[in-house]
This record gives sequence, C-alpha cells and structure tokens, in this order.
Amino acid sequence: MSELSLIDGLAVIVGAAHVASAGDLSLYERDWRGRIAGRALAVVRPATTEQVAAVVRLCAAAGVSIVPQGGNTGLVGGSVPDDSGRQVVLQLGRMSAIREIDPENLTVTVEAGCVLQNLQSSMRDAGFLFPLRLGAQGSCMIGGNLATNAGGTQVLRYGNMRELCLGLEVVTPSGEVWNGLTGLRKDNTGYDLRDLFVGSEGTLGIITAATLKLFPLPAAVLTAWVSLASIQEAVALLSLAQRRLGADLTGFEVMERFGLELVARHMPQTRIPFFEDGASCNVLLECSSTRSEREALEALLEEAFEQSLVTNAVVAESLAQAQQLWQVREQIVLAQAQEGPNVKHDISLPISRIPAFVVRTRELLEAAIPGVRIANFGHLGDGNLHYNVQVPEGGDALAFLQSHEAQIMDLVYRSVSDFGGSFSAEHGVGGLKVHKLEQYKCPTALRLMRAIKDAVDPAQTMNPGRVLARGGAPEATVG
Repeated sequence: MSELSLIDGLAVIVGAAHVASAGDLSLYERDWRGRIAGRALAVVRPATTEQVAAVVRLCAAAGVSIVPQGGNTGLVGGSVPDDSGRQVVLQLGRMSAIREIDPENLTVTVEAGCVLQNLQSSMRDAGFLFPLRLGAQGSCMIGGNLATNAGGTQVLRYGNMRELCLGLEVVTPSGEVWNGLTGLRKDNTGYDLRDLFVGSEGTLGIITAATLKLFPLPAAVLTAWVSLASIQEAVALLSLAQRRLGADLTGFEVMERFGLELVARHMPQTRIPFFEDGASCNVLLECSSTRSEREALEALLEEAFEQSLVTNAVVAESLAQAQQLWQVREQIVLAQAQEGPNVKHDISLPISRIPAFVVRTRELLEAAIPGVRIANFGHLGDGNLHYNVQVPEGGDALAFLQSHEAQIMDLVYRSVSDFGGSFSAEHGVGGLKVHKLEQYKCPTALRLMRAIKDAVDPAQTMNPGRVLARGGAPEATVG
C-alpha cells in the first residue's frame, strides 16, 4: 500500500479534517521540552474506539507502525515519532467523554483523551475525589497517565495509576477491541490483562477507555510547610507523620534549598514562606480526612519540634494559602527551565536509604564536576525523587549538557543502583532510557518482557523502540 493510499484510507475512517500529513506538525512531533523530535507520516485524530480499531487494522495491513499520543507531556520521548517519516501518530484528544459515573460502586468510566484536570473537576462537581495530581494535569490525558502508570503527589495515600484503575478498554495490535471495563475489585479469572497494559507506554496496544476508582471528598484538607536541617530529618518526620496521622497523610513533598532559590530568582512574585538559616530542605505536608484533622496535624508538628526535627513550620489557614504553598513546589520545574537546560532524573529509592544516597551522590558529582548545582525535590512519601543537575553558576548550559550529560546520568544511575533503587520512578522508559533498561534490568525480566512483546505485537507495530530496544531502526533526535 502506498503512503498516499494509506493517508486516503485514514481520511475515510476518521474524516479528512482529522488527518494531517503536511504543514507544521511540530506540535505532535516534538516533546514538550523541545529536546526530542521526530517526523510523522501522518497525525490521525479518531473520535471513537471503533475508529481507533479501524486505523490500527489499516496501518497493520500497510506495515506502518503507530505512536499513541495523549497530551504529549512526557519526559522520555515515548509519545513522539522516530526520524523515519513512516510512523502514524494516533492522537486521542477527541476521545474525551466521561461515559459513566457509578456512585454506589465509586467508579467512573472515562475515555483516554480526557484531560486529567477536567476529570478532577467533573468528579469534584459530582461530589467525588479522583486523587491523581500532577504538575501537567492541565494538559496530560488519562490514556497517557495509564500508559505510563503516572504517580504524582498523592501516591502515598492512593497509589499510582495502576492502583486507581479497575478496568480497561484496549485496541490490540491486530485491531481487535478488548472490553475489560469492569468495575470489579475482585476478579480472579486468569491473568490480569489490565496490569499488562498499564505502564506499557503504548507498546502492547492502545488504551481507549478506563474504569477508575473514586473516593469521597475529604471534609478537611490541611497543608503545612516545614523547614528542616537536612533530608535525614525529613525522613524522620515522614516516619513520625505516618505513625501519628496514618492513612490521613496524603502528601509529603521534599524540596532542597537550591530549587527554592531558583523559584525566588526567576519568579519573585511567588511567596516562599521562609528560608531558614541552617535549613537545607523544606517539606510540604498534606493530610486529608472525612473529619477535621487540624488538632492532629498541630500535635504532630509540636512533637516534631520537641524532637528537634523541624526548625520552623506554618499551617495554611485557607484553601488559597494551601494553593500558594503547592504553587511554590510546582514552580521549581519552571524555574529550573528558566535557569537553563539541565540533566533530569526521575528515580526511586527505599525511603530509608535516601539520606545516604543524597550525601554520597552529591559528593560524587561535586568531585567529578566542581561547582555543579543540584535541584533535588519530589515525592519523599513514596521514595520518588526528581534529582536534577544544573550547570555551575555562570556556565554555558548547552555546552554543559553536551560535555557532561552522559557522564552525569551514568554516575547518578550507578549510585541509584548501588542503593537498591530504580532509574525510572514515574516518567517511564520511552525512547530516552531504553538503553538504561538494557543495562540495569534483570536479564530474566528483559527476556520475559520481550517474549510478551513478541506474542502480543509480533509485527512490532506498536510504538516500536520504546521501552524495549530495537535494532537498525531510526530513532527520534535528541537535541
């Protein structure tokens, strides 16, 4: 089948207005950081599961691979095409419906193209909580959240996207539709196909809809900002908070000082509660409950002061103040970008080993590259750090990346491995970290993963070169 015939056939399925093969396609061909870019044969925007299945069947007949794409907010190049110009980008934004809310079962069935923030808002209006919360929630979509097993700031209480999902609807590489949109919490009838597709980054099939868990809206959400001498005290405070607050502890974010200094430098309008002398990090702590928990939170902070774990603390007095505190945390990423390109790491470690990892890895980096600056922040409550490395003050950021990025990643990932961690906590593998998977994943696990890929997608048409390496095919360009 010629490329022209394929594009004509795609237009018949979804409508000519929803197939783009010429002009500026950079919105779909480049990641949001502008560092990874490819070239698509066409961008196709289906409106229904049936259209997705028909597109997949047509592409399979033509031997053309497919790259599923949602909000394209990923950080590892998993949703952009390669350089071949022979891949179809399947953009799912038109499939945004909330199909059903089951209030008694506490579930919602939603299509893959629904923007996360829209789902959060709709559920709140209906009297429920959908707890996934991310910095990109205004753009990212549910299908991508599932495909990458997204985490965010409330994993401590509610779990990753895998734990929030009960059932899926998936189009397979052959164009069949698996309807597994069950709202069951117990169903031991063979292999759990849901867990096969969640976190597979579009390499085994295309998620078109999901049945997700809902929760009652909390009666009270309390937020505190706390200064601590070091990350060692932050880990001790987390342990104390878990003992005193139990399941009511919903968020525990750590921010080392340099990241906050960047926010103060580049976003002076943002009010940071305080910079304590001798405090190298801050914690943003959140607890939620169906009853008021202010007394419990204040008692926790009083005990933390008595144990000399914290040097200062403030509890938000209103929703607006709480949002201001969260805004500081979310703006670290933006402030880093304004400071210049940097080497990003999304890592996870046993919480007990994080303090030793932070000390040791800083020593290694500073010995290798004097003056290097580290913006370390993230979800301490579930052991996930965003450990980012910035050029020394006054240096050329682009030259720094070209000279040192590979060295820094190798050093950090070796240290992560030494401390029993993972080089990818919530961002996924995509195309950027494929070779790191080959290096650090257990060989037996890799063989099993390849066997699953070969069995489910024997023609290798589903997002090839993502998660698992392939030989000889073009890849997206990293700039």
